[in-house]
Amino acid sequence: MRYEKTKEILNQLVADLSQFSVVIHQTHWYMRGPEFLTLHPLMDEFMDEINDQLDVISERLITLDGAPYSTLQEFADHTGIKDEVGTYDRTIPERMEKLVEGYRYLSDLYKEGIEIASDEDDASTEDIFTGFNTDVEKKIWMIQAKLGFAPNIDPAHEKVK
Repeated sequence: MRYEKTKEILNQLVADLSQFSVVIHQTHWYMRGPEFLTLHPLMDEFMDEINDQLDVISERLITLDGAPYSTLQEFADHTGIKDEVGTYDRTIPERMEKLVEGYRYLSDLYKEGIEIASDEDDASTEDIFTGFNTDVEKKIWMIQAKLGFAPNIDPAHEKVK
């Protein structure tokens, strides 16, 4: 069968994008502090972008005759993004750092997907991964800038585990 590894990474992204949307939603619900009025609605935009990526990734998987994960249990069983109970004890900078961690994870996965799709001669999926990775890297830059740091988007960047 064609595109087997591409379909696997697409489904991995289905689980991870679903989980990351929940992480962003948790940030949206549990943030407190002087930046709340600015950052709270921004989290809606972040969730919308991740959910849009999820839809495109899922539909591409279906186009390739794959079957996207579609239950909470499947997402939980297959995601590489850790779950944690919501709490009001985290500061806004700590919450932003958690988002950067998730975006870095997605970037690493998109980069892996670019290689896999290229190896399987699937230029369309490779293009999707490239565009989404560009979007994710921009989010890393913006959040890092908000935290007072450089983006640190470098090929030598150590993968987030």
